[in-house]
Amino acid sequence: MSSHELKTWPDYWLSLETGAKTFEIRRNDRSFQPGDDLLLREWDPSAAEYTGRWLWRRVTYVLRDAERFGLRDGFVVLGLARVCDKCGEAVGYVLCDPCSASVEAGGDA
Repeated sequence: MSSHELKTWPDYWLSLETGAKTFEIRRNDRSFQPGDDLLLREWDPSAAEYTGRWLWRRVTYVLRDAERFGLRDGFVVLGLARVCDKCGEAVGYVLCDPCSASVEAGGDA
């Protein structure tokens, strides 16, 4: 498993942050694999700089070699999951169920 730092444009940022967008379409120049972690940093192309916002996502699925479905050669669709802010497990929410229960019981957040 690898970690990759990637630019994300503002047009897609909010959908990624809220979890409405659970995929990325990327050039496969990094040999993406399930289990890889992505550091997605918001990039403002008009200012040519990072905005300071970022989030972690874990690759859960990699669709490649699907030209018959319109995916260009050399590109992949990455299925993404949120990563628990406390333990680092891939989850659908900010905290996984065990960590949420721990916080509700007075444990560290």
